[in-house]
Amino acid sequence: MNETRTLPASPDVDPRDDDAVDLAPLIAAHGPVPELRAATQARAEALVRAIREEGHPSIMEKFLGEYGLSSEEGVALMCLAEALLRVPDAATIDDLIEDKIAGSRWDAHLGQSESSLVNASTWGLYLTGAVLREERSGSLADTLRGAVRRLGEPVIRTAVTRAIREMGRQFVLGTTIEGAMSRARGFAARGYTFSYDMLGEAAMTDADALRYHASYAHAIAAIAAEAGGDIRDAPGISVKLSALHPRYETRQRETVMATLVPRLASLVHQAKEAGIGLNIDAEEDSRLDLSLDVIENVVADEALAGWDGFGVVIQAYNRRAAQVIDRVHAMAERHDRRIMVRLVKGAYWDTEIKHAQVTGLDRFPVWVTKPATDASYLCCARKLLGCDDRIYPQFATHNAHTVAAVQEYAEAAGVTSFEFQRLHGMGEALYDHVLKGNAHRCRVYAPVGHHRDLLAYLVRRLLENGANSSFVNQIFDASMSPAEIAADPFAAVEAGLVRPARIQLASELFAPARRNSRGWDLDDPETVDLLAEEVARRAGGDWHAGEGEGTETAVLNPATGERVGTAIFATADAARAAVAATRPWDAPVEERAAALERAADLYEANAAEIFARCTREAGKTLLDGVAELREAVDFLRYYAAEARRLDAAGETVAGRGVFACISPWNFPLAIFTGQIAAALAAGNGVVAKPAETTPLTAALGVALMHEAGVPADVLRLVPGTGAEVGAALAADPGVAGLAFTGSTATAKRIEVARAEAAPGAPLIAETGGLNAMVVDSTALPEQAVRDIVASAFQSAGQRCSAARILYVQDEVADDLMAMLFGAMEALVIGDPVDPAVDVGPVIDETALAKIAAHVEAARASGRLLRQVDPPDLPGTFAGPAAIAVSGIEDLEEEIFGPVLHIARYRAEDLDRVVDAINAKGYGLTFGMHSRITDRIEQVVARISVGNVYVNRNQIGAIVGSQPFGGHGLSGTGPKAGGPRYLPRFTAAPQVGLPAETAAEAHPEADPQRLAGALAALAVPALDPAGLADLPGPTGESNRYGTVGRGPVLCLGPGAARAEEQAAAARAAGAAALAAAPGSPEIDGHVAPEALTALPALAAVVYEGDDPAPYARALAARQGPIVPLLTGADFARWCVREVAVSVDTTAAGGNADLLAG
Repeated sequence: MNETRTLPASPDVDPRDDDAVDLAPLIAAHGPVPELRAATQARAEALVRAIREEGHPSIMEKFLGEYGLSSEEGVALMCLAEALLRVPDAATIDDLIEDKIAGSRWDAHLGQSESSLVNASTWGLYLTGAVLREERSGSLADTLRGAVRRLGEPVIRTAVTRAIREMGRQFVLGTTIEGAMSRARGFAARGYTFSYDMLGEAAMTDADALRYHASYAHAIAAIAAEAGGDIRDAPGISVKLSALHPRYETRQRETVMATLVPRLASLVHQAKEAGIGLNIDAEEDSRLDLSLDVIENVVADEALAGWDGFGVVIQAYNRRAAQVIDRVHAMAERHDRRIMVRLVKGAYWDTEIKHAQVTGLDRFPVWVTKPATDASYLCCARKLLGCDDRIYPQFATHNAHTVAAVQEYAEAAGVTSFEFQRLHGMGEALYDHVLKGNAHRCRVYAPVGHHRDLLAYLVRRLLENGANSSFVNQIFDASMSPAEIAADPFAAVEAGLVRPARIQLASELFAPARRNSRGWDLDDPETVDLLAEEVARRAGGDWHAGEGEGTETAVLNPATGERVGTAIFATADAARAAVAATRPWDAPVEERAAALERAADLYEANAAEIFARCTREAGKTLLDGVAELREAVDFLRYYAAEARRLDAAGETVAGRGVFACISPWNFPLAIFTGQIAAALAAGNGVVAKPAETTPLTAALGVALMHEAGVPADVLRLVPGTGAEVGAALAADPGVAGLAFTGSTATAKRIEVARAEAAPGAPLIAETGGLNAMVVDSTALPEQAVRDIVASAFQSAGQRCSAARILYVQDEVADDLMAMLFGAMEALVIGDPVDPAVDVGPVIDETALAKIAAHVEAARASGRLLRQVDPPDLPGTFAGPAAIAVSGIEDLEEEIFGPVLHIARYRAEDLDRVVDAINAKGYGLTFGMHSRITDRIEQVVARISVGNVYVNRNQIGAIVGSQPFGGHGLSGTGPKAGGPRYLPRFTAAPQVGLPAETAAEAHPEADPQRLAGALAALAVPALDPAGLADLPGPTGESNRYGTVGRGPVLCLGPGAARAEEQAAAARAAGAAALAAAPGSPEIDGHVAPEALTALPALAAVVYEGDDPAPYARALAARQGPIVPLLTGADFARWCVREVAVSVDTTAAGGNADLLAG
């Protein structure tokens, strides 16, 4: 089967020319001759004219013809349709309607866009019918607001809900199979037959899968009553394989084959007995190989001999479509079957483009232009017509040119056994005309299901058919001629119109500054098998880290307890000697940057070795190992590019001296590399201490950086314990700056040591968080649960960004938690050397004991909602757990493992929930699932965290796209992978003002007045509108900006300098206060010991010659690290950074991509 996976690429051709390159052999083999093309064009134009003269567009065709989806408002419409009918509470329904129709964002675009949807006030009339009758000259927002004033929100709510239900009814034949069949009889009288599709999302739990299976079985039994005779004339059913198994994915192949094949086989046998056809719907490309395996296993059953009702769907937009036809034809020959093949354009185009970009794949699995897809469809149609000995072709299209082409091709080939298919609610005028001659069968693909199930389906159809370039949008557009509408796609291919300039390759997402990291396709069976073999071949045992004198320590695999290597743990003296022997890297900026880029290339070239060490030393799954390597590579290239950028801008890119980099075990390569890369790019020397549990991966990273050209006396690896080596580095005056990632408690100990050793030197600390996610009643449960599971349990919950508490709106909490618990049960826990494993071990026995104690305490108090049983293996495995809490107030500390706390909240309490999260003092990540844009923006402005994630998971920040880091108890900033990180490693000019004279020479500042003045400062709030876009994949919005810190205390020395400092801090956006003898703000000397007792401080600025007393006083404070800013660049650090990442496809798809 894997032969279908091969996608040959010419090394001499730009990958963006793939459409032209890959189409050439397809067109050569199956493209029509010029005479056929000419006949098709003439026939298509005649068909368009006939439809215009005789046909009447359906309600939805009128709607889509008038209102495009190329605008922000079009997306709002989709979101309203997608979310409204599942929202249970009236208040949220009202908020959703106001957000999508009457909000200020809509007003801002009225009359400004080319989209008719934006400019037409008739949309409100169309949507809400007689309830919202107004003069057409009024604006939509005024129309709705006026109606609300007159009629009240309940009437508007009812009207909009009814209108959205009516939209759904245009696409969905019935809410039950019986109702759909009853409604279908009217169409059957006109010559149509039907294929019924039972609506629903992919199964998230095994209970979902069993429910969908029962629904299919019930439908087949009902349809059987109308079967009989030729199976081609009988109604049929379409089945989605992802509905029959909750883990329908490549890496779960073994369990899929064991469970899904018999489930599908039972339905197939039932369909055979009923005398109806059963089609397997096509899904994402990532499932194609697995689908073919499942299909072959079922088709091979000898009990199906003589039955011609088994069908598959092939998507012409997939580059492998022609190969799949060959595979299905060979399958039919091998098992002596005749298989139905429904050829469709394809329904997941935007998803496939985003997936390729996100995963770093430089070849898209689909054609990236409409002409290429259309040409592929026609070539595949000719190919199918030539396979009619074993295949019954079914052509699903709403395009007159395609219909005409199939008719011409079939007549030329002498083939009469085929049928056309259309979607219910679409293409009626076209096929009513086709059926007039009774020359061809026509089947209607008819969705069946409750309104709550139609939402994703409805939006997908809107995306497919609502783009301005679609035939449905054009057929009744009088401004377009029949020749334009029925244009020959082969002519566009010949004209070179198959190169999409605006769709970036994955490697180009951050161009021209740098190349993106390469990805590995973990949905490709061959890739997964190869990587698994490479990891298995590298069992470790002889890996080593460290040199010189010290204690040889065994490094253990947390999944097995086996030794994977050894490390020489240095002594404190050895650590100090390493600092003394390390020199700053004073090479030119370009030389440094080039070396880091060579290191990135070497990292990628040694991927298998890196994956093996991440798996065996850190317990990482293959998925996490790939992400780890990619992040490390991105850090190397990003900081190289940043050094060049700063240098070109005239900024100083010179190091401070020797930096100590102390990294954690949970990202033994990525964070380790990121700290070092920034320090090296800035021109520092580096002494790097990896976590004591993961020195072997770090040793490989250092070896590759040395090989790339980083001098050995510039970068030194010093493995050891935190208590000895970490403490020695923190206390060493020769360390000019220290970067640390780890626990908040350890960061505070380092702060105390640095205050004595190097007061005012940079301490860049990234610590943990009590990270929350909020899910309101507009969220799609399946999507939310998928993201909750990833956020809380991926990497065994051992990410500082992981979700620790989930707030669920009360009205949907029971259903969502039931789905979540089922999804937890579907997780595979075990040794990550197996690619099927989702959750590996926690790092060691100490971590496991802490997690176990926390879970047991919850169990004892009756708050344990669910825990998945860990495997009976020798490693340190913790079963994912969910614990009930009343709110974040119940959490005393971060539990670093697969433990999620769950609280319910009422919609009206959302602000209080956000305030409670802020009150804990952490500020790392926050996630939100909602369809209400205004609500999201309000929460983004109110929440005090570094990284906000909307309608997606809250882990896996991408370098340069989602700069990562927090504030408060979560760290000092600046954000890793962001524009402010590298400058913190560079030498800052020192003013070196003299220290004040003895304290007794100046009156001391009144402590109460000082505390009151600080408390009175208004801490700046984030304005989301002020955030700037960062590059990233399509289907995502990644925005970044800063907000001033507050309060910032400016101490001069001297009144004049204190006032200058406060003015500079305020100019940066901070809330600042000057305090010095003679200052008009606070007159008096602020003694260092006074800082210990002051209320909340964000930073202290002091540029005197002796900052040590102030540094010691700040280090003695409880709570967050308060930086002492001593350099002339202090204003740069008087802000905190915020990054907001939004999945813009959450409502069902990316209209921006499809509109082009």
